[in-house]
Amino acid sequence: MKRNSGPALRRSVWVRRVLVGIVIGYIAVLILAPVAGLIAGAFAEGVGGIIHALTQPDVIAAFRLTLFISLITVIVHGVGGTTVAWVMVRQQFRGKALINGLIDMPFAVSPVVVGYMLLLLFGRNGLLAPVLSFLNVKVVFAVPGMVLATLFVTLPFMIRELIPVLESFGVQQEQAAATLGASGWQTFRRVTLPALRWGMIYGLTLTLARSLGEFGAVLVVGGGVKGRTETATLFVFRALDERQYVAAYSVALVLGVFSLLLVIGADRWRHREENKSQAP
Repeated sequence: MKRNSGPALRRSVWVRRVLVGIVIGYIAVLILAPVAGLIAGAFAEGVGGIIHALTQPDVIAAFRLTLFISLITVIVHGVGGTTVAWVMVRQQFRGKALINGLIDMPFAVSPVVVGYMLLLLFGRNGLLAPVLSFLNVKVVFAVPGMVLATLFVTLPFMIRELIPVLESFGVQQEQAAATLGASGWQTFRRVTLPALRWGMIYGLTLTLARSLGEFGAVLVVGGGVKGRTETATLFVFRALDERQYVAAYSVALVLGVFSLLLVIGADRWRHREENKSQAP
């Protein structure tokens, strides 16, 4: 047995190295190489070119609209996604399996198709056009339609982060709080909500990152009108079409870096809090 342990150990080491190499190569091709391309393109004219590109009025307006839509999306899903997750775990009702499947629909449907569906509903000749005309509300080629599109494509993130947390949390503590006389809202606020903290943070982080990078649906339903319905991603599309490469790369780099920092920051914060809680 001892004679065979040496070759077996060496094979194990080589297998581990090969697997690690595959992972590094996979990540390098899909993530690191595109990021390196963005950095090279953004710095093609030096730091001054980046500053000039990011201070253009069109770019500032595009970032402002992107943040506005993203914040609305985060707030709506923060409340609605938490409610849906709690109902899906704690309640039993007819049609639950269907709703559970529909939650994942944004993963399967192209964002362009989402934008087209919104056009069919809220467009000039859409199904809801008479109602919108009566109320004098404009949805398509306006910010409300872009918000709806972003809400649709980001629907699953919050819910799918919270459902496993609720399932692992169980109902014992909630039942104990109810036994002690706590109301339903008090139980949720003081018992359930603290247990959902990290699931909510990750869900909101992913929702925000996805909202910042949405392109297809907002392009179709918003039209990318310069200065009015042009988000940061739509500006990148227009800038590339107009051969403003430094501006396009700079805006794309800012979006990518900001989203990456969101995810890494949330993960590091979680590990730090866990280490504090485990410290003697």
